[in-house]
Amino acid sequence: MNIMKYFGGCDVGSTYTKCVILDENGKIVADVTNRSKINPVQSAEIALKDACDQVEGLTPEKLTYLIGTGYGRNKVPFADENISEISCHAMGVHVTNPSVKAIIDIGGQDVKGIAIDTDGTVKNFAMNDKCAAGTGRFFEAMAHAFEMSLPEFSKLSLKAKNTIPITVFAESEVISLVGEGKPMDEIAAGIELAVAKRCFVMAKKAGATDSITLTGGCAKNDGLKQAIEKVLKIKVVDLAIDPQLMGALGAAEYARQKGLAKAY
Repeated sequence: MNIMKYFGGCDVGSTYTKCVILDENGKIVADVTNRSKINPVQSAEIALKDACDQVEGLTPEKLTYLIGTGYGRNKVPFADENISEISCHAMGVHVTNPSVKAIIDIGGQDVKGIAIDTDGTVKNFAMNDKCAAGTGRFFEAMAHAFEMSLPEFSKLSLKAKNTIPITVFAESEVISLVGEGKPMDEIAAGIELAVAKRCFVMAKKAGATDSITLTGGCAKNDGLKQAIEKVLKIKVVDLAIDPQLMGALGAAEYARQKGLAKAY
């Protein structure tokens, strides 16, 4: 009797830790998204256990092959190896929608533009890690300034009739505008547009021509998606799988390929 093999990908990010488990056919059998702890080892351990608990009898050490990715990729217990999140996001998007060839990945602390080759590997990439503006942490600060949840803030700009330009990526500027009584939806539209302009450079370096997709938690920001489509003048493709899972999914797919190749 053949026993099903399972393969894991654990993406330890600065804000969230994600884990995906695939069976040998490439089907997602478990996925987890947890807020990251200060200790990346603890973040990985919890996510791995939570994911394995979704598959009867499975524990992290029983995975056939496990790959760590993200900023804490070297801290994933039981990992057979680690692969950069840039490569894993490319592979994750490739297995989700092979027609997509360009990504803007907005993480907790950086923004990346990634071009995908025909086999899911990285063709080229650009990265902005010098400034927190436009990252997940920045959007969390903006939602806090508006006294809103992140999902509420991400939809606020969709109602705006006008856009108030944002010149400095600082919470103090936003608070000043709110204090002046400016319409909050128009301030939010200005924030989304300013971030979209920053993404423009990454997208061009990634070779985006007709379409692009967003990965990371900020991919769920509807206002940002609309602003990026406006600035880039190209379609932003929605993924059928949670875009926040793309790094973990790509890591799990690499684990599946490597684990199966090792078996034969």
